[in-house]
Amino acid sequence: MNARTYLFMSLGLGVALLAGLPWLLSMGLLNAAIQMLIAALFASAFNVVCGQAGMLSFGHAAYFGIGAFATVHAMNALGGAGLLPTPLMPLAGAVGGLLLGLVAGWFSTQRTGTYFAMITLAIAELLHSLAPHLKSVFGGEAGVSSMRMPSMGVTFGSTTEVYYLTLAWVLLSLLLLHLFTLTPVGRLAMGLRENRHRLAFLGYNTHKLSVLVFSVSAMFSGIAGGLQVINNEAANYVLFEGSLSAAAVLNTYIGGVGTFFGPALGAGLMTFFGYAVSDLTQSWLLYQGILFVVVMMFMPQGLAGLFSGSLLLWRRVGFWRLLPVVLGFAGAVALLGSGTAFTVEMLRRLFSRDYRALLPADLDAAWPSIALYGVDWVPAALSTWLVPLALLGTGAVLVLFTRRQLQSIHEAPLASTAPATFQESA
Repeated sequence: MNARTYLFMSLGLGVALLAGLPWLLSMGLLNAAIQMLIAALFASAFNVVCGQAGMLSFGHAAYFGIGAFATVHAMNALGGAGLLPTPLMPLAGAVGGLLLGLVAGWFSTQRTGTYFAMITLAIAELLHSLAPHLKSVFGGEAGVSSMRMPSMGVTFGSTTEVYYLTLAWVLLSLLLLHLFTLTPVGRLAMGLRENRHRLAFLGYNTHKLSVLVFSVSAMFSGIAGGLQVINNEAANYVLFEGSLSAAAVLNTYIGGVGTFFGPALGAGLMTFFGYAVSDLTQSWLLYQGILFVVVMMFMPQGLAGLFSGSLLLWRRVGFWRLLPVVLGFAGAVALLGSGTAFTVEMLRRLFSRDYRALLPADLDAAWPSIALYGVDWVPAALSTWLVPLALLGTGAVLVLFTRRQLQSIHEAPLASTAPATFQESA
């Protein structure tokens, strides 16, 4: 089987798994799955501008938020009936995102690089500042609420029905985004990323092209915002906050900027990471930041690049030769992650206000122990801090071992083909 066959099989299995999630998950986890799907669509829409066209936007929450408010007003005005029943309500979000994208895109794409990023950030912050004062549109502090109305024989009262509606819209949107990348405009968008001046030299209007690409991204971001409103039945001006724009950037780069499915993968994993880790520790945002830094430093192509590179190596050298590298990588991640988590959690508890209140007045007295992972640790004891040092040190050694194994795999085929390559170059 070729790579295309593997891709279609993987996509089919992925869609089948998503369709079967309501039978596998509880209602709480199913709601988390809805958030994962919405985040995946938002990241994929953002990737059209950032990954495909090479324009880094810091304010994409503006189009997500406008799409959400357009949808909630349409829900209140139409009641899920008429020309726009409940299943088609995200179209209102698409129109809202598209209109704002045309206007904001015309201004912001007048500049490139850092200036473009700052303009997009300013637009989002402007909306975030104005929204609490425009109560007739954004509802002030309370926001705007609505209700999902029955339509087409479906009540949309259960989480399962909302999940399937979200899944259908996300799959359709991802298909349309993929088809957009195959169009001449989508191909020219990559020219904007690679060499904008050459496109202009060839006679293309790069400004109009940038506005078009930006508007398409904003439109699908509006669809994601509309799905968010259908799920929550409310919209608040916090949807314009910079944290939402930052999440889109983070998810896209972790998943793999420039690849089509990378941002969706990164958004799904990071949303699940947030739900899982936030219940375990108050420092989950710190772990998210550490993960982002590690990916940017050691895996600049993101998780999608890691998976695709591993698949190519597997097909070239075989499973058994690649197995030591995979096991070494997994072991290093586990050891380094455990050592980092131990250090962060110990320091967080050590410097917390509750623990400082327990400290004795006499500094020479024994410090209270800290309960962590079912064990009482004494902060002043050397053995306590030897544990993370041992974990981090062993993980670092395993990283070096894995890198040498990977280098040997890369160098062996090159050594065997060096004479032929030399003759061809001669």
